[in-house]
Amino acid sequence: MHILQPKHTKLSEKEAEAVLQQFNLSKSQLPKIISTDPTLPQGSVIGDLIKIERKTELGVDTYFRVVV
Repeated sequence: MHILQPKHTKLSEKEAEAVLQQFNLSKSQLPKIISTDPTLPQGSVIGDLIKIERKTELGVDTYFRVVV
C-alpha cells in the first residue's frame, strides 16, 4: 500500500448490515468498485462492502463501495 493510497477495509457482514440500515440503503444503491482493483484488501469477493477512509485537513472522510 502506498502512503498516498486511502485506507481500504473489508467490512464483516454484521458491520455491512449496520451501515446499510444506518443510511437506509441496499447494496445495489451504493457506488461500485471492480473486483480486480489493486487497492482492495486480500480476500475481497463480489458482494463485499468496502470502507474507504481518506484523510483530509478537517479529519477523515469515509466512503463505502460494493465489490462487483
